[in-house]
Amino acid sequence: MKNIQRTLIMGCSLVALAGCGADEIVSPGTGGDISVVINNPAPTPTPTPTPTPTQSLVTPAAGCPLILSTGGLTDAGTVSGPTGTYRVCTLPATVNASDTLPFVSGLLYQISGTTLVGADQGFGTTTVSRTLTIEPGVILFAQGNSALIVNRGNRLIANGTATRPIIWTSRNNVLGLANDNSQQQWGGVVLLGRAPVSDCASGGVNTEAAPNTNPQCQQNLEGSAVTVPYGGNQAADNSGSLTFNQIRFSGFELAPGNELQSLTTGGAGSGTTIANLQSFNSSDDGVEFFGGGFNVRNLAVIGASDDSLDVDTGAQVNVDTFIAVQRASTGDSIIELDSNDNVATPIGAIPRTRLQVNNSTMVERIAGSNAAMLRLRGGAAFSLTNTVMNRLDGTGTHCFRVDEQVTVDNLIGINSVVCDGGAANQVRGVATAAAAITAGSNVNLNFTITLTDTVVNGTGETGVTAFDATPRSSFFAPARTFIGAVQNAAGLDAFRGWTCNSAVFNFGGTGTACTTLPVFS
Repeated sequence: MKNIQRTLIMGCSLVALAGCGADEIVSPGTGGDISVVINNPAPTPTPTPTPTPTQSLVTPAAGCPLILSTGGLTDAGTVSGPTGTYRVCTLPATVNASDTLPFVSGLLYQISGTTLVGADQGFGTTTVSRTLTIEPGVILFAQGNSALIVNRGNRLIANGTATRPIIWTSRNNVLGLANDNSQQQWGGVVLLGRAPVSDCASGGVNTEAAPNTNPQCQQNLEGSAVTVPYGGNQAADNSGSLTFNQIRFSGFELAPGNELQSLTTGGAGSGTTIANLQSFNSSDDGVEFFGGGFNVRNLAVIGASDDSLDVDTGAQVNVDTFIAVQRASTGDSIIELDSNDNVATPIGAIPRTRLQVNNSTMVERIAGSNAAMLRLRGGAAFSLTNTVMNRLDGTGTHCFRVDEQVTVDNLIGINSVVCDGGAANQVRGVATAAAAITAGSNVNLNFTITLTDTVVNGTGETGVTAFDATPRSSFFAPARTFIGAVQNAAGLDAFRGWTCNSAVFNFGGTGTACTTLPVFS
């Protein structure tokens, strides 16, 4: 920033004189003229303003760190943007050793093309082959059809902190060319594992009637130009840990008609940790979970162009504390839930998809093709508790859309849920769905929303009695006394600092704008 100097000019305020010296005031009177000379005191000098400190721009690191993988990191020179100039170190095509990407001031890591972590370890193995560890504060960027894919039997450990999140973003973001509506600038992050899936790439699916039709049921990654398998028989498989991560501007089309999300999982097992994750402006879903089963806490999906949260292919997922805010120009359902729809039988494929969401606030701003904030289908099992659904589009989108009676039959429970569906836009789909959804305790789909700051509970939401969801999953313990993701303004502190802010939604706090990079020392 430039120093600003302010000059104050004091002039003669009573009469116009040739100079700004003494002022003479002549008053007429009897017996002659009386001349009075008044000498004004010299003005007190205006203090010189203290210069505003100039923010130091990033300077490039001297070189790239050493890693063990074949070829190591490639020094790709430097790149400059609004926050300074960085050394660019490009990851190898395959991370074939257990490596760490350290935080180095003035250094960015580049994903060029597809970077694979380890080789696929197959369906039923239990060993861990390779682990890629990323330190807090690291920023990785990519462009076009570039993605990081963690193969089965390998792990990604990307644990940032509340003050030093890990940032995955696009080259345009580094250059300062991304805006609050940018998207589809690179692929995304993919975690694959050896936990069960319901959709088999070949050999038929397993059903409750014939559970061993395909004892090695596995599926191939959607959106990849090459065959990348996932799934297995290890329900407790561990694909790694992602905590305090931002994934921005993702969703580039890797193959015709197929895009990745900010985060895509396939067959990730219960040993996998996902917490404090923000997806920003993904051009497809914010996050999508295919098969496997794990828990997610503090998930924020902002500005997704398709569904904010998509769960299918037999995934068994619990989500605790979820914020979803759509852009006004793009988006579909907040949640799309599906089980195997390739089996024309009420029995369906196993494992049956199951999603349980507790303490969430969902803000819909556009009517998508599903015409529903939540679309449930394929016989998937679903539980929703302590949730506020703010339907802002006003064009006929429903709170719920439930397809097929088997989906109604598999509802686990809807409790302490409010939505401003009005009289006509509460539930669509199967005729029995409305009664099944509203049978839960404290369900009001004709509710007057009073949220403040987009997601913070107002007086209306505060007056709704919360539901104890801990019997449905111990992951939801301890029981909370409020509905929604954010009870009050202080509740946003759980998201502030490690998230980025935008015109789509501003968390406040110390987070930087999503259109710029944080500067960590």
